[in-house]
Amino acid sequence: MVIKKSILSKLYVVVVLMTLFFVVIIFRVFNLQYVDGDKYRKLSQEKTVKNDTIFANRGNVYAADGNLLATSMSKYTIRMDVMVVQSEVFEKNIRALSEALSNMLGKSANYYQKKIRQAKKQKNRYLLIARNVGYNDCMKMREFPIFKEGIYRGGFIAEQSTVRVHPIGKIAARTIGYDNKKGGAGIEGAFAEYMEGENGWRLKQKIAKGQWRPINDVNEKEPIDGSDVITTIDVNIQDITHHALLSRLEYLEADHGCAVVMEVETGEVKAIANLGRTSKGKYYEKRNYAVWESHEPGSTFKLASLMAALEDKVADTSDVVDCEKGKIFINNRKIEDSKVGGHGKISLARVFEVSSNVGIVKTIQKHYDKNPKKFIKRIKSFGLDELTGVKIKGEGKPYIPNPSEKSWSPISLEWMAWGYGIHLTPLQTLAFYNAVANNGKLVKPYFVKELRVGGKVEERFGTVVLKDKIASQTTINKVRKVMENTVQNGTAKNVYSSNFSMAGKTGTAKKWIPKHKDKNGKTVYGHYSNKKYVASFAGFFPADNPKYSCIVVVHSPKKEKGYYGAIAAAPIFKDIAQKIYTTTPVNNQLVSDKITSKSIDKSYQDYYSKLRKYKTIMPRVVGMSGMDAVALLENMGLKVRFSGMGKVIEQSVDKGMKMKKGTVVYLKMA
Repeated sequence: MVIKKSILSKLYVVVVLMTLFFVVIIFRVFNLQYVDGDKYRKLSQEKTVKNDTIFANRGNVYAADGNLLATSMSKYTIRMDVMVVQSEVFEKNIRALSEALSNMLGKSANYYQKKIRQAKKQKNRYLLIARNVGYNDCMKMREFPIFKEGIYRGGFIAEQSTVRVHPIGKIAARTIGYDNKKGGAGIEGAFAEYMEGENGWRLKQKIAKGQWRPINDVNEKEPIDGSDVITTIDVNIQDITHHALLSRLEYLEADHGCAVVMEVETGEVKAIANLGRTSKGKYYEKRNYAVWESHEPGSTFKLASLMAALEDKVADTSDVVDCEKGKIFINNRKIEDSKVGGHGKISLARVFEVSSNVGIVKTIQKHYDKNPKKFIKRIKSFGLDELTGVKIKGEGKPYIPNPSEKSWSPISLEWMAWGYGIHLTPLQTLAFYNAVANNGKLVKPYFVKELRVGGKVEERFGTVVLKDKIASQTTINKVRKVMENTVQNGTAKNVYSSNFSMAGKTGTAKKWIPKHKDKNGKTVYGHYSNKKYVASFAGFFPADNPKYSCIVVVHSPKKEKGYYGAIAAAPIFKDIAQKIYTTTPVNNQLVSDKITSKSIDKSYQDYYSKLRKYKTIMPRVVGMSGMDAVALLENMGLKVRFSGMGKVIEQSVDKGMKMKKGTVVYLKMA
């Protein structure tokens, strides 16, 4: 009896413990299911399902004539979930799939068949097939055997990414710019907020080995492309400017240089080239020197000195200046002319034309030595102490000395007269010269004309007048004449042409070498080099009715090959002007709306018949004119991106494919 009671007691204890255990389990299940259920379900989902960002295509950058300068191209990584393919479908089509992959990607059919079979054995649900596949090839691969069954039965996985490309190469690359992790530069950086667009997203599920696979065959939210930027750049003028600069820099073996062409009336920058030399002697778009690099301009600043004297009515172009024997000393500092023996007594106009340092310094010293603030005030009235305000980041700050500064010295005024002690960027100097060409109106240089969304203009940028008149018309007329004479019979007579007129001013300045340590560790104090120079030429053309202004700056040309502005920079200016004269078409023909040609009439009929026929099916536009192809596709509700001009030679979507409105189609034209 005692034994039975002992056994029953133990049994009761076990039952009680088991009951408590089950109560705890039920409580925990209830707690997990109903109290903390949402929390753990969310946590589980976060670990196995995620939103994968689909980055929007940045807006395109176009030249003024419609040529594509920068665009985002879709690239795809193709993968395969081998495990979703039924064995019967797999065995029946694996050879055909392998052959199709071989024909497109280059490796043998046996290689792909072996690779896919091995993946099936290893139960690989994320097999890499190819990277950087273009849109057209991606669409073709969707129709390959097995793949055409889709993501769930064919295992076809296409992951989209975008890359930035420049269809015309690296020309104007620094001005077109970029916007990435390193920061923003050029047009891309300045207009990044407009061009970025709105990102989309796609649900992905975590599978084996830490890999993620799309849950659905389409994106949950499609990305929205950013705004397109229409620049002022003219591809023809840009090409002319780039190659003219490149050719001369290569000959001179210069360290770097830049050239800018601007439309006089509007301030539109039609071309900008910035080339720096590598250690191997090659040139590329290294820095945006035209916008960024502030330097002592040398003799191109003599235009401002001459205009100050004329505008203040302290001197006239007919005044006689004694240039002596080409050498004078001011406070024990030597000023000399490039001509041995000097120019003697000549007019102030001739002082400018032959670029006499002695003549311009004596003129400014005579009239402003006792009141240098008057000279500084007049220089500032030309806008030379202000930033141009271009949207491109990194514009160099101009510097004009002031008598109230501690750095002002007894020779500061005289040194300013011939372009030393001041700092200007090439674009700032060009804006000033452009104002002279524009009858005194100072306009802001600009690079972007419009922002467009879906082909519609979102915002326009036009001419901004900074100063209505920087000087009287009398002064403007006089200096324009002496600038024309500088080319005809002055320092730039080596580039004179009877076929077309130019006006401008040469500039040559010794390069300032800052304090540094040489290769032996010895301190070298700041000084002007006798080996390194900055050569420049600024002006406009045609001389009598200016259409374009232009500046060329060349840094550190090889001395024995020529370092004066007339030799190093002026020939580039002439080459640019001459080619623009001969290649820029002038269209003054009257255009009639009446169709007078049977062939034109037929092309119209063909166009409209295609428009009626192809409503949702992609037509073949290869062979059509670009204008007609773009109009046809846009009328179908498609977005068209194109490069080149003329007839279409390639389309990104094959004929016959069913299209959705808003789909982007890329066209390549001859």
